[in-house]
Amino acid sequence: MAPNVLFIICDQLRADHLGFAGNQVVRTPNIDSIAARGMVFDNAWVANPVCMPNRSTIMTGRMPTAHGVVFNDRSLDWGANTHVRTFREAGYRTALIGKSHLQHGLSRNAVVAVDRQPVSADPWPTGWNQLEHAERYDGGIPDWPDDFYGFDHVELSIDHGARITGHHLHWALDRGGRYEDLVVPMTNESPAARRSDRWWQVYQPPYGPELHSTTFVTDRTLAFIDDASSESKPWFAWASFPDPHHPMCPPGDWFDRHDPADMALPETIGDPLERAPAYLRQIQATPAAKQRGWVGMFGATDHDMVREAIAATYGMIEMIDDGVGKILRRLERAGQANNTIIVFTSDHGDMMGDHGLMTKGFMHYRGTLQPPFVIADPTYAAGRTSSLAGSIDLAPTLLDLAGLQHYDGIQGQSLVPTLTDSSAAVRSHVLVEDDLPAAIAAVAQIPEKTRTVVGADGSKYTRHSSGDEQLFDLIQDPAEIEPLHHLGGERRARAVDLLADALISADDTSRGTPVGPSR
Repeated sequence: MAPNVLFIICDQLRADHLGFAGNQVVRTPNIDSIAARGMVFDNAWVANPVCMPNRSTIMTGRMPTAHGVVFNDRSLDWGANTHVRTFREAGYRTALIGKSHLQHGLSRNAVVAVDRQPVSADPWPTGWNQLEHAERYDGGIPDWPDDFYGFDHVELSIDHGARITGHHLHWALDRGGRYEDLVVPMTNESPAARRSDRWWQVYQPPYGPELHSTTFVTDRTLAFIDDASSESKPWFAWASFPDPHHPMCPPGDWFDRHDPADMALPETIGDPLERAPAYLRQIQATPAAKQRGWVGMFGATDHDMVREAIAATYGMIEMIDDGVGKILRRLERAGQANNTIIVFTSDHGDMMGDHGLMTKGFMHYRGTLQPPFVIADPTYAAGRTSSLAGSIDLAPTLLDLAGLQHYDGIQGQSLVPTLTDSSAAVRSHVLVEDDLPAAIAAVAQIPEKTRTVVGADGSKYTRHSSGDEQLFDLIQDPAEIEPLHHLGGERRARAVDLLADALISADDTSRGTPVGPSR
């Protein structure tokens, strides 16, 4: 029988915030058990350190500049092909439970309209890109298309922190939640049982764990597995936890799992960023009180605030781990464990005080660019690999593992050879793109374009449209403290050549390609 797929994805989870990655404080036995039975990719990188672009890359197997979602201000094209759609066409039941963020409903505050005619006409029916608008769910659950980027069943948890919208809202109301505690502003005026006086985004919600997004995703994934397992057809479940993205709001006892006083600060928190671009030093000097909006970048100027954020984040992660454990046990009970491929990853990471920086996006260090990355297929041996991999590789890998044909335009590489032999390398580099609309870049004083290339030789080279650059040797300097670009020489020249090669290979030529009959 064809294998099932359980794709577990978190939001803004660092690779090193898990037990199997060597973290000795956070407790993640259930996620660690997936790593113990699968292949752990210790050298995996995102295609973009922002939510929507990298989620769209995971779905399509294409770079952001190819699928078009280069920032959180535009939705994935309604006609974009996805690996999930291929699974559905092969007879799979497909479900998305939790956060989607393939459309910009959550991020409409980032949209800046252009005062010119668009580059191309939108051929899709009005409203196609409004399915994730939270207000659509206020009066009830709206009608839903039978194919959402390949998913035939969708239950959304749209927002972050303690704000509850989408299908999640009605699930919580049915369980006794109060609307005024659930649909709240993303400000310090949101209700809270307790709140940090250092950063408003660290707080305990006014409701218990039974209503939180992690419980919703767990509960509805269990229900889907139960229902799908009763049929004689394979299934694909995308279990998408909105946590541990800020606001950091672990509910109930999860809020007190860790004492902030016990949290160690990152070793690089005091990095003066002397050879970094000036905009990073400006971010580093910005206190939490002057954060731009609720998603903006700022500096780790208050070390006690960083400890509070880390402690709350660990509580959120441990709650996710508890939910993952319930899902794994249900797989066992349903007799599905030996026929289910499990992926565990995140859309991007978080700085969490590294280099004196907080949150994510436009800061091309390990903290934001390295997600946890595990593929557990029962037909392959467990292991660990330092071979390069990227979020872009998940789509072709899953298609290969299920014996399904690739569609045109996939730019990722199948990681099946590395699952067979942990020393096998399928790529010489990983390219990371990062783009910002000109109007936002001007206000935020951030470069419009940033590109990073990570080489198999351990080099990591970043180039900004401003002309700024950074080069690190990740083998000799894994903490990224001693940049090498100012030294010039052969090492920099090789990195620039690698970036040029990466940009050429990322150029998309598939749109509009004549399509013949399927084989």
